[in-house]
Amino acid sequence: MAILYAFLIIAGIGALLGLGLAIADKKLAIEKDEKLVALEQIMPGANCGGCGFAGCADYAAAVASGKAEPGLCSPGGKDLAEKMGKIMGIEVTVGEKKVAYIFCKGSCEKTKKDYDYKGLTDCNAASILFKGDNGCKSGCLHLGSCMAVCDSNAIFRKEDGTLEVDRTKCIGCGKCTKVCPNGVIKLIEDRTQFVVACNSHDKGADVRKVCEVGCIGCKICQVKFPEAGFKVEDNLAVSSPVAPEDQAALAMEACPRKVITRR
Repeated sequence: MAILYAFLIIAGIGALLGLGLAIADKKLAIEKDEKLVALEQIMPGANCGGCGFAGCADYAAAVASGKAEPGLCSPGGKDLAEKMGKIMGIEVTVGEKKVAYIFCKGSCEKTKKDYDYKGLTDCNAASILFKGDNGCKSGCLHLGSCMAVCDSNAIFRKEDGTLEVDRTKCIGCGKCTKVCPNGVIKLIEDRTQFVVACNSHDKGADVRKVCEVGCIGCKICQVKFPEAGFKVEDNLAVSSPVAPEDQAALAMEACPRKVITRR
């Protein structure tokens, strides 16, 4: 009988403690911000970090608390930005969609090699030794570190060994730009039709020595086709995303190095 009483007493105490904890949890619970809940529900869940935050939840929290602006999510694009702005009660201006582009056409056949690299299949590992085996120290190392970090499988290897970005799959997260040791990959406006596919700022004579398709800064595209939107800056031609297509096409044909590419 004593054992039964003891059991009942312990069970009663346990029930009272459980009830007390339940009441305390309800009383002390912090209500979640309604705006934060709404923002979390519409986030794409890519967790790519392109917005500058660790993931979608962190970015949503930053927006809800006023520490970040809506519209930083590349995968979500304009539609998500507008939805976030509506939740926050503000008007959001979203820039043009951006995607990654690899500014190098120099395949292994077209680029001089300084030595035969036999190390890890990783661009950053290869760059430790004399900035890679390429004669051009600004070009792509072709080892595919960018492919490894691309969550959307937007980067692929072509038959000649060069890498390319499928703009229809790219979400503009920027992971590939951060992993590339030579800064060959950059985010550009998706509307850009013509690109100077080179990353070297070396003088023309030096470029000729190491690459068959590198920009030599000859200014033909800039001088002969002023409306095409090309401009040579520090020995390297750059293009405009809003260049007239007909003029840019003429400049592409006139380029002696065939470094201007139509996307």
